[in-house]
Amino acid sequence: MSEEVIVKYCSPTLAGLKTGSLFSCSYDNQNELLAFLRELNLSLGCKGMRFLPLRLKNKKALIYAFRPSKLFSDLKNKEVRGLLTERGYYTDNCGKCLARLMKRLDEGEEFPHEIGLFLGYPVEDVKGFINNKAARAKCVGCWKVYGDEEKARRLFNQYRKCTRVYEKQWCEGKPLTKLAVAS
Repeated sequence: MSEEVIVKYCSPTLAGLKTGSLFSCSYDNQNELLAFLRELNLSLGCKGMRFLPLRLKNKKALIYAFRPSKLFSDLKNKEVRGLLTERGYYTDNCGKCLARLMKRLDEGEEFPHEIGLFLGYPVEDVKGFINNKAARAKCVGCWKVYGDEEKARRLFNQYRKCTRVYEKQWCEGKPLTKLAVAS
């Protein structure tokens, strides 16, 4: 895994526009991957960023880059709490929520689509995706939209623009520590 991958998939989270980002990457050495993530957490923790391997399996890692303060705030939403509680989450504790998400990913039967709530997706869109079994979305961008299409399209454009700007700045030599904004 490289910093380039982080810039490509996590720019809106680095910029503080989004609660979290999720990406998959291959690895040869699990210890090296975990050491890289520890270094990221040390260097970007002061900016309010965390990197967590949600699943390590068959030399593939599912990495969650997030802002704990935003996740904590998102988990206060009554609808978010209700949806997560239905799925066995203890919503008063971010750590316990993340542990439950990891367990759900490992159970492997069905992908835990409530993961969208950990990424900052609107609860109405996460509910719509689950209830409609991914069908009949109004539009598709970073996620499938079942609620406010206009607002979602604005966010999709904002995230794309942010990613372009961050990729350009990173290619010009700006380090992740300077790209990540403090929360």
